[in-house]
Amino acid sequence: MTTDPITEPTAATGATAATGADDGWYVDDRCTNCDVVRQVAPDLFIEVGGRSELHHQPRDERELAQLHAAAYACHTRSVRHPSLRLDPALDPYPMELDDGLYFCGHNSTHTAAANAYLLKRPSGQVLMIDTPRWNAELATRYESLGPITDVLLTHRDHVAHGRRYADRYGARLWIHEGDLDAAPDADQVLRGLDPVEVADGVIAHPLPGHTEGSVLYVADDRYCFSGDSFYWCRTTDDIEVAEHVTWYSIEVLAASLARTAGRLRFEWLLAGHGDRRRLPADEMSRRMRDLAVRTQKLRPQPVDFTVHRW
Repeated sequence: MTTDPITEPTAATGATAATGADDGWYVDDRCTNCDVVRQVAPDLFIEVGGRSELHHQPRDERELAQLHAAAYACHTRSVRHPSLRLDPALDPYPMELDDGLYFCGHNSTHTAAANAYLLKRPSGQVLMIDTPRWNAELATRYESLGPITDVLLTHRDHVAHGRRYADRYGARLWIHEGDLDAAPDADQVLRGLDPVEVADGVIAHPLPGHTEGSVLYVADDRYCFSGDSFYWCRTTDDIEVAEHVTWYSIEVLAASLARTAGRLRFEWLLAGHGDRRRLPADEMSRRMRDLAVRTQKLRPQPVDFTVHRW
């Protein structure tokens, strides 16, 4: 298995430069509109014509650091400069979001740019939820937070690198039986629809819909790692499902939410794709119940990334 590089030259080799490239930093035409740079640096990047573009050049050290955080998260390494390289000293990952909660950055082309997270437990052990790109140096960097004991996969779209990271750490690899064919060498297989405690204070909630084997992981009634089942949408300023990117069944997803939404309690929504948000648990609970009602009204749509708005 090849190793994805952490850094690469940011001259536009092999890619057509976007308009304004000669002015400094820019986003090249490999951008897939995955949204991660807009999540990480919303003041610097905007969506134009179904792709990310730089709103303005970094004006100070703070904005330069934000640009690097975005660039090191981008799965296609599309944040580039005609003559400069990214500065490894400004790679912020793993980035702490909350006490013991980290964003891995370094999203992978093999997981369609999915966000991955690390969660440190009171015991000192660390869980990896979905996976960043595989790189031995990154693996060592993540492990510096503590011994990584479990790699929790939310669904089939995010299985890439799971086995590699699990083997590197001697960790257990988890997936639901509905998506087991995508990771047949998983060590731990979740079955059925009942919640299961996979680690102290961490509950797996099977939520078929986006895929047959989609799973949520909720930790300490505080963190919800939702995979691709739902996310925080900046367009509507609310929790949404990606109805145009639901591979298995929007109707099954509606049934899953109707069954599960009322029992979920968390403050942080941490999605695989789409934005994250922290709100009081009571408000998140209300929004989840509302989402379940709205999703009941949806009907199957053709998969079409171009109509989706983050």
